[in-house]
Amino acid sequence: MNAQKCDCKENRRPTAGRSACICSSSGQKTAADSFKVPTLPVSRPLHTNNKACDKEQNGKPELKGRDDKKKQWALTDFDLGRPLGKGKFGNVYLAREKESHYVVALKVLFKSQILESDIEHQVRREVEIQCRLRHPNILRMYGYFHDEKRIYLILEFAKHGALYKLLKERGRFDEKTAAIYVRDLTKALIYCHSKKVIHRDIKPENLLIGHNFELKIADFGWSVHSPSSRRMTLCGTLDYLSPEMIEGKPHSYAVDIWSLGVLCYELLVGLPPFDAKDSHQTYRKIRYVIIKYPEFISEKAKDLMGKLLVTNPEQRLPLVEVLKHPWILENAPEGVKPPIYNAEQKTCS
Repeated sequence: MNAQKCDCKENRRPTAGRSACICSSSGQKTAADSFKVPTLPVSRPLHTNNKACDKEQNGKPELKGRDDKKKQWALTDFDLGRPLGKGKFGNVYLAREKESHYVVALKVLFKSQILESDIEHQVRREVEIQCRLRHPNILRMYGYFHDEKRIYLILEFAKHGALYKLLKERGRFDEKTAAIYVRDLTKALIYCHSKKVIHRDIKPENLLIGHNFELKIADFGWSVHSPSSRRMTLCGTLDYLSPEMIEGKPHSYAVDIWSLGVLCYELLVGLPPFDAKDSHQTYRKIRYVIIKYPEFISEKAKDLMGKLLVTNPEQRLPLVEVLKHPWILENAPEGVKPPIYNAEQKTCS
């Protein structure tokens, strides 16, 4: 196996029982004065009563761009609220746009820390990709702005926080709940792939729960716009890496199908299927697809995971077929919404 454990400084939020990230990194540093942010034509969004926008946001008004490109965002346009999360490169705050009173999550990144950790390209890619995606199961990025020291990303506020936290609180999900999340994630991935985007880091930490308890893909730091579909970069979180990635082979959209299978298992069991004491054992389990299913897992769920977790990428069940699988149709037919959890539970991002 050609994969090496990641020595990058990116904060992948390692947790007990979860292997750290791995990636291929040049280790080269960039001068602070050469830092650049994407030059997207992002204008100031405003409150709108447009019915199409309201429908897209599940009945909520939305931020939308206006024609006056001269008025760009600034920190003074927002009232900052409580912190939603803290990371190595900055913090996320609850914020409200002063003019429209629209509530968002404001992700604040420090340029110096991004440069020191050599992840400028990931930040640029995250902004360039996420700003262009429009799907109910993908967290919206409304825009961004920056000053001398910081980058500010204006994000949709996911009221009920990370799926990972909810999973740890509950231990594991019942099959109906897991199937709904798998169904909605599948729809989001179909959309991403139609836009030539490979996510490459699907896991519970990167999935948030929105206002109506809907699932939303939130982190596009490892994503890539790949019209050619064949990539070589080793990236992501070890537990979710596909066999072709750990063996250093070219990979394409099928890595997201593999990750969908891993996520399905973790939602049902509470741990990823290739969890082991050390990375070498995890590599071996992934390479040979060594999986042990608990007795409480249904045969239909096993069948779906067995068709997703296949060594040969070309033989994995296509995403459109996932939506037609008997396990999905039985537990998460179209129109069935995610469960609503106790409103007394804490929310965080």
